[in-house]
Order: sequence, then structure tokens, then C-alpha cells
Amino acid sequence: MSDEPATTPARRVPRLSRNVYVVSAVSFFQDTASELLYPILPFFVTGVLGAPPAVLGLIEGLADGTASAMKAASGRLADLRHRRPLVAAGYGISALGKALLALAGAWPMVLAARFTDRVGKGLRGPPRDAIIADDTTPANRGRAFGFHRAADTAGAVVGPLIGLGLFELVDGDFRPLLWVAVIPAVLSVTLVFLVRERPHPGLGSRRAWSLRGLPRRYWRVITLIGLFALVNFPDTLLLLRADELGYGFAGVVALYVLYNLAYAVLSYPAGLGSDRRSRRIVFAAGLGLFAVAYLGFGLAGTPGWLWVLFPIYGGYTALTDGISRAWVADLAPADNRGTALGIHAAISGVGLLIAGVWAGLAWGDNGRIPFLISGTVTAILAVILLTARRLFASADLRPRATGVAPSPTRVLPQTPENPC
Repeated sequence: MSDEPATTPARRVPRLSRNVYVVSAVSFFQDTASELLYPILPFFVTGVLGAPPAVLGLIEGLADGTASAMKAASGRLADLRHRRPLVAAGYGISALGKALLALAGAWPMVLAARFTDRVGKGLRGPPRDAIIADDTTPANRGRAFGFHRAADTAGAVVGPLIGLGLFELVDGDFRPLLWVAVIPAVLSVTLVFLVRERPHPGLGSRRAWSLRGLPRRYWRVITLIGLFALVNFPDTLLLLRADELGYGFAGVVALYVLYNLAYAVLSYPAGLGSDRRSRRIVFAAGLGLFAVAYLGFGLAGTPGWLWVLFPIYGGYTALTDGISRAWVADLAPADNRGTALGIHAAISGVGLLIAGVWAGLAWGDNGRIPFLISGTVTAILAVILLTARRLFASADLRPRATGVAPSPTRVLPQTPENPC
């Protein structure tokens, strides 16, 4: 299949469905809550509760590992059960975790709160993504996932700004901010019940666990994503790098908001571009931006560079996060789509955990080495993805324009192993 877009005199792209908008609103409010807390957590754990930085690493590592394990299991459940109850339970458990965090008086309770929150995140992710995939076709799937990531990340802009504003109003007291975060989290749970779930092919099935239904082209993409995940360490280390270069709490939050603003603004155009051009090319461009950003974080000697690097890093996330989900959904059979998305999420999460461990051990005095290693490896992966066209050609399933919008409920037939 050619990477060049097919052209026809008239091309009508399917509109996004009601479910896509509802799920995006749910994610917006949940991310507003989560990202209100995210920049606060390091200061709360080490400053207010007096825990050492190693404890913060332990908390986040266990939380991310828990979410990764849950994603694989929930992806399988999403193929066999109704998906909306899984999504509602996941968001409800996350809201409970945020309430527990507000009650925390010592770091072990913070660990319990983060564990609870991440169980919810792991449970809801794959079935939520499967709902979006079921309501789209390859002609508008990238756009739908891009819109969802834009809405989700808009919450990541609003949340920290709320936190920063309230931080000044309450004279630097973190505790009221933790309770405020519970409000949008609860609101997100109530909105889940507006989703109208469609029957899917595996509903009610008693099939044994099997990965045989996932084609080789899927595993080629997953392998590349897994390799990249091993050098993509948690964003908390980027914030730590900003702190090392001289930024205080307000400066770190401002940089984080700038990153999320770039991510939110570029997500929808990136998804639209992957529908019209190629998921492979857009994803490779995202890896290129990651390499530039990480090499910049490693080489930067003055704090001013971070105002350039954080938006570049936001561009990387916009060009890869939603695109990878749309790509995986394209490659998976309809009755194995939840499993495919769950494996993708789990592998990304496990890689993030491993990357966080080795980056922390290699951090040293200023954190330069991990950034330089990750940036170099990712640049190589980007070149491979762009140049090894034959290897990934059958995985590049960008649809050809037909001039007629396919039904969003249609189950598309599987593409042969070598469609080119």
C-alpha cells in the first residue's frame, strides 16, 4: 500500500459520534482532577509529609506498574463484557483514590491512594479506547482519538492552572487543593452513564485467552512501541530537571502547562493528518520531536531553553499518543480490539516503569546522561520507522478515500497480510 494519499474528486469524512464527544468530556474532567494533583504530589510527599525522594519514586513506580497490569486484564474483559460498566468502575475507583489522597497523613496512605487511583486508570483505559474505536472507521479513527486526546489534555492545562491559582489563595497550603481535585473526578464518573454502548462481536463470548487472532503486522508495531517505551521515562523526571535548572513550584507548573497546551492544540490536527496521510509517518515524526526534546533537555545549560523544549515535547506526545491507539485499533480484528489495546497500554506502561528505574539510577548530579541516551536511541527508532517502509508497509492501513462515508457501526473485514 502506498504512503501517498488517495485522491478523489469528492471526499466525505464521517462525522465524530456522540459517544466520542461524551467520552472526551469524561476524560477532560478526570484529567483536570489528576493534573491538578500531579505537579503538587512531589512537593506534598517530600515537603508536607517529609518523605525522602526515594519514596516518591517507589510510590509512582508501583502505581504505574499496577496500572500496566490492569490494562492487559481490562483489555481482555472489554472483548467479552459490556464496556461501559468497566469504564464507569474505573473512573469511580480513581475518584476514590483522589479522596484517599486528600485524607493522607503519612506517605503509606499516599501509596494506597495512588495504587487505588492507578487501578482505576488501568481498568478504564482499554474499554474506553475500544468504545471510541467501535464508533469509528479507519477514515476518521485518527481524528477521533486526536479529539479525545485534545480534550483529555485540555484538562491537563486547566487542572494545574486551578492548582496554581488556589495555591496562592490558600497561602501555600496543599491540603485544600487535594479536596478540590475530588470534585471534577466525581463529575467525570456521572458523565460516563451518558455513553450509549453498541454491541460488539465478542460480547458474551466464553473464548479462552488467545493471542492468535492478532496479526503479525500488529506485533511489528507493538515491538517498535515497546522498544521506544524502554527509553521513555516518566514526566516527573522532566519536572525534576526543570527544578535542577532553577525553577521553583510556580515555574515548574507553568512549564508543565505549556507542555500540555502544545499537546492539546496539536492532537486533533495530528489525528486528522494520520487519517489523510499515514499513521506510520506521523508517529515517526513524533519520535523525531521526542529525540530533539530529550537531547535538548540533556544539553541545556540555562533554564531559558526549557520554554522551547517543553512545547516540542508536547508536540511529540500529540503526534504519538492518540495516533498509536488509532494505529493499534486499525490493525486488530473487531472481536480482539480490547485485547489489542490492552496489550499496547500494558507494554507502554511496563516500559515506562523500566525506563524510570534505569533513568533514576543513571541520573547522577544533573540528569544529563539519561536524556542523552533516550534521545539518541529514539532518533534511531524514528529513522528505522521512516526508512524500513517494507517492514511496516502492511501495518500502514490508512484508508483510501471513497467519497462515501462508511457507517460507524460497520465491522470492517480484515485486511490480508500483504495488501500492497
